[in-house]
Amino acid sequence: MSSAASHVLPNKSIIRDIALAPAGHNKLEWVKSRMPVLNMLKAEFEKSKPLKGKTLLCCLHLEAKTGYLLQTLQAAGANVVACASNPLSTQDDVVAALVDSGITVFAIHGETTEEYQDFLEKALDLQPDAIIDDGADVISTLHKSRPEQARNVIGGSEETTTGLVRLRAMDREGTLQFPMIAVNDAYMKYLFDNRYGTGQSVWDGINRTTNLVVAGKNVVVVGYGWCGKGVAMRAKGMGASVIVTEIDPIKANEAIMDGFKVMPMIKAAELGDIFITVTGNINVIRKEHMQRMKDGAILSNAGHFDVEVSKPDLEELAVSKRTVRNNIEEYQLADGRRLHLLAEGRLVNLAAGDGHPAEVMDLSFSLQALSILYVIENHERLENHVYNVPEEIDRRVAGLKLKADGVEIDELTEEQVDYLSTWDN
Repeated sequence: MSSAASHVLPNKSIIRDIALAPAGHNKLEWVKSRMPVLNMLKAEFEKSKPLKGKTLLCCLHLEAKTGYLLQTLQAAGANVVACASNPLSTQDDVVAALVDSGITVFAIHGETTEEYQDFLEKALDLQPDAIIDDGADVISTLHKSRPEQARNVIGGSEETTTGLVRLRAMDREGTLQFPMIAVNDAYMKYLFDNRYGTGQSVWDGINRTTNLVVAGKNVVVVGYGWCGKGVAMRAKGMGASVIVTEIDPIKANEAIMDGFKVMPMIKAAELGDIFITVTGNINVIRKEHMQRMKDGAILSNAGHFDVEVSKPDLEELAVSKRTVRNNIEEYQLADGRRLHLLAEGRLVNLAAGDGHPAEVMDLSFSLQALSILYVIENHERLENHVYNVPEEIDRRVAGLKLKADGVEIDELTEEQVDYLSTWDN
């Protein structure tokens, strides 16, 4: 175990302190009141118990919104087991509340790399029937070191772009042992979670960590996918001059038409005050870029793994390093310039903040709940591939959200249906 105190509980959970549970329950109650779609599903699941007898392993960011998803799955009859998908996003009070609710959890805020892997293995030891993953660490561990167990898993779902990159590589190679649903690619996920959720939560994390003004600064957004769009849009709204770096010519053109400057990273490095990586790739900010940056530049990452800003290159260039503020490491270079890395280069919105707003995660986690149910109910006819979220699930979540908000929309008339279904009108 790490130097931080932890407790092994009767249900095998390993957490910081069960005495933190009351504070965690308060957080869960707060988000529950703002997640109406998941509330409706939970009420339905409590009656039908569609996951009764199934063990679900959920490797996710263990904070309040995720906690309520786990309680919803538990209400559906599942035996829920959880571990953290990021060592710094775990909230120990929420974890304690989940354990207090009867969920088995292996997670401590700030756990070491060794503990992270050990907790993942302990969760797998409980023989899950299905898996909800965030980054595909559980799935990759199963396939690498537990192939026999992998063949017994019904299927799963994946939350992130990064995880789907890994899973689709496995699919192409023919090594994937069970069907996976690409929750990240559902319209009701990436249009709202990736764009509005990431856009807001990344800046929540940066602003609360740095306490600096954004207006008037040059913000460099590295990657213009749906997450990058949201980050850039929010930066623009706060008065920043936004620069986008891209490798995709289509996305680069989109960024230009959205009103942003586009240039290579090697040029943007000289101009940026705040850098935010959202690519899912490795070393997109590295030595040659750091050597050109301004004194005081701020480096942050909003991709799943802490590999987008090259920490080895920062360590190599630095002559000294110190913590200047919680979640801010200052690297001083030989020429006196200082570069500041936020949250150890991990997901800044979760490692230095509370993650996406509850209303946004209500949509994503409703998709997760319905997708894992779909896999379990339909696994006998699914092959070992990565599948998109079925359209009926996507549209159901959209409809439930409108219902929860009291919004009505039009329906096609029979005449309109006929008009759209023929070619000779």
